[in-house]
Amino acid sequence: MKTSIDRIRAKIAELEARIADLRIAERELKALDAAPAPRMKPKARAKRNPKTNDSSKAPQTVGAAIAEVLNRNGALSLAELADQIKTAGREVSRGTLSNTIQTMKRRGAVKSVDGKWMLPKAH
Repeated sequence: MKTSIDRIRAKIAELEARIADLRIAERELKALDAAPAPRMKPKARAKRNPKTNDSSKAPQTVGAAIAEVLNRNGALSLAELADQIKTAGREVSRGTLSNTIQTMKRRGAVKSVDGKWMLPKAH
C-alpha cells in the first residue's frame, strides 16, 4: 500500500518528466526561430529602357509635358491639351491629366481662363 508521500513523489517525478519534455520542445522552437528564413524567388524587375539624350522624346513627368505643350501652343482646353500630349508621343489618361493640371493650378504653375489652360505670364 502506497503512502501519501509515495504518491506525492510519483506525481513529482511525472511533472519533472513533463518539464524535461517541454524544455526539449522549447530548444527546438528556438532553433527554428534562429534558422534563416527560406529564400524566396526574387520578384521580376521591370526592364527599363536605357536613357538617351534624344530631345525629341516626351518629358519624364506629366506636369513637364503639360508645361511644354502650353509653352509651345499657348492656351488650350483639356481635350486639346490631351491631344497635343498624345501627338508628342506620350500616353496619358484624361483623369491623370486632369489631376495633374489641378495640382499645377494649386501651385500656381498654370491658370484657367474661359475653360482654357495656360501658363501664367512671366514677370
